[in-house]
Amino acid sequence: MSETLLTSPLHERHLVHGAKFAEFAGWNMPIQYSSGVLAEHQAVRSGVGVFDVSHLGKVWVTGPGAAAFVNRCLANDLDRIGAGGAQYTLCLDEDGGVVDDLIAYRFSDEQVFLIPNAANTAEVARRLSEAAPDGVEVRDVHRAFAVIAVQGPESPRVLEYLGLPHDHEYMTFREHLVNQADVIVCRSGYTGETGFELVVPNEAAVDLWDGVLAAGAAPCGLGARDTLRLEMGYPLHGQDLSLQITPVQARLNWAIGWDKPEFWGKDALEAERAAGPKRRLWGLEATGKGVPRAHMAVMDGDDVVGETTSGTHAPTLKKGVALALLDASYKPGAELELDVRGRRLPIRVVKPPFTKATPK
Repeated sequence: MSETLLTSPLHERHLVHGAKFAEFAGWNMPIQYSSGVLAEHQAVRSGVGVFDVSHLGKVWVTGPGAAAFVNRCLANDLDRIGAGGAQYTLCLDEDGGVVDDLIAYRFSDEQVFLIPNAANTAEVARRLSEAAPDGVEVRDVHRAFAVIAVQGPESPRVLEYLGLPHDHEYMTFREHLVNQADVIVCRSGYTGETGFELVVPNEAAVDLWDGVLAAGAAPCGLGARDTLRLEMGYPLHGQDLSLQITPVQARLNWAIGWDKPEFWGKDALEAERAAGPKRRLWGLEATGKGVPRAHMAVMDGDDVVGETTSGTHAPTLKKGVALALLDASYKPGAELELDVRGRRLPIRVVKPPFTKATPK
């Protein structure tokens, strides 16, 4: 493993628990533990699991009018939430392509905390910094905090055991002092289950991680995180979203503040919505034996009508599932095929999620 890869402040703990590592966006992160991806997936669906997602970015935007500035840049309408609210939003380029999808925490009109994807943090921070008016400061604090995701129907019990807030509403956050460290507890996640994401200063991360494990959470790697998010149809930037895949194509209109006077990429997105996108992101369920993967051709007879962007075996459903960009004429219910290394795999077009989410 290259010595240039970044590591989480929890890296030594992962070694103790027998983690297998892989490079992810410049970070050396745990992909699975000795229990394996299937067991970790099941732990989250039926009990509680914990993920180290410290590779996710962290950016502060502060100063007079900081929230209004962020709202002029990012696609969702930050004024839909108040202080203590979190929001899924998008950073777009002028052509409507997705620079990144991220979570915005609104602390106040003068403080917004952003959590971009690891690979895109520097670019999001650069774009915001270059656009910031006098008095608004953009600080990339990517390596100052750990992020610990506690996910599963038993996650509130774990937080209660630790004395952390656990009964606030979905996509809201609370702050809590733990051993003099200010922990941000957001009711959110990337698995479809009830869960929380804990943002904690690096120096307090190990104690918090140990406490979560002591409360009964199973350590889980990014392999299970991927199967869990795919069962819910959640997009992954770099595969299901990109500079070449707009939110209109990805059916993310709900994450766009269409009535706002401005946001980056608005003109291009409005034009595409008015004309109708030429392709859309839908789910695929295998109706035969086989596992879809990314970049497989979707076939209607001899015609290529799309391409998969993500694919896996869904442990909960015990079948192959995928997300795919299809010609806009295709809708849920269509019966098509995947070209799996020269073999045809029957598939059905569906609207995600592939499995039901638990109540939030």
